[in-house]
Amino acid sequence: MSTHFPILANTSTAPAISPNDMGAGSHPRPPWLRVKFFGGPNYQELKRIMRTLDLHTVCESARCPNMGECWEHRTATFMILGNICTRACGFCAVPSGKPLGPPAEDEPERVAEAVERMGLRYAVVTSVNRDDQPDGGAAIFARTITEIRRRVPGCRVEVLIPDFRGDWAALQTVLAANPDVLNHNMETVPRLYRQVRKGAEWERSLELLHRAREMAAETPTKTGMMLGLGESREEVLAAMEEIAAQDTHILTIGQYMQPTHEHLPIVRYVPPAEFAEYKFLGERMGFRHVEAGPLVRSSYHAFEQEEAARA
Repeated sequence: MSTHFPILANTSTAPAISPNDMGAGSHPRPPWLRVKFFGGPNYQELKRIMRTLDLHTVCESARCPNMGECWEHRTATFMILGNICTRACGFCAVPSGKPLGPPAEDEPERVAEAVERMGLRYAVVTSVNRDDQPDGGAAIFARTITEIRRRVPGCRVEVLIPDFRGDWAALQTVLAANPDVLNHNMETVPRLYRQVRKGAEWERSLELLHRAREMAAETPTKTGMMLGLGESREEVLAAMEEIAAQDTHILTIGQYMQPTHEHLPIVRYVPPAEFAEYKFLGERMGFRHVEAGPLVRSSYHAFEQEEAARA
């Protein structure tokens, strides 16, 4: 049963996104969004390993602001199934278009080798959307989990999967490989889906989280949202309640950052205090862990999130 929680501040509905309205995106970033770039020896070594094995990371492709920090701490999110997405979401910097060919069959082995060479004990694997593939790439996800475990016994694996266009057999294929965390990002509130997540549906993504809990009750589920695209507080809290009602374990909430001027504009910079309120209310809704802050991304501090979800 969903419980409604109080709004802690002004709840006036924000205007819809307009491509011609740059909003906050035309102004300098506030001080809480300035990050120090790390480029030490660990960063350089990880970059060399990725290039040597011809692998992609969402850290680079999505221009994550935490890339320097995470790479210097020997943490990265592998992006499989190539580097061209079959969808063109308004927020995402990953190149979109028609993939050049089928997924590389040896990619799971290369990812596992990179995990071993990096000495990881927690690996995060995500992908582009591959709507051109019958199973959306689910079999490659499953093989990647299996290969990492075979090559690095004891390494925990989190997967951040697409919606597979509602192909629940594909979801079952991934879950049968026993990932330690099953993540699928909701990204934004229902009203903004048509502008933000082209080709996706709020109800379908919500059903994915629900079905994942039914198919693999012992596997923690996780999702993420980004703020600053024009959503109101009422919409954010209503979305959180719907997600919590699916018995989702982990929720991440961060600030949307416009990758280029061709992407959706930033309507508003959300202050840190507001993120703290969402964390407080989210934990009251029943999430086992809520990671909320301007620089939070889906895989940021993923190891600690998984531990909190199992506590």
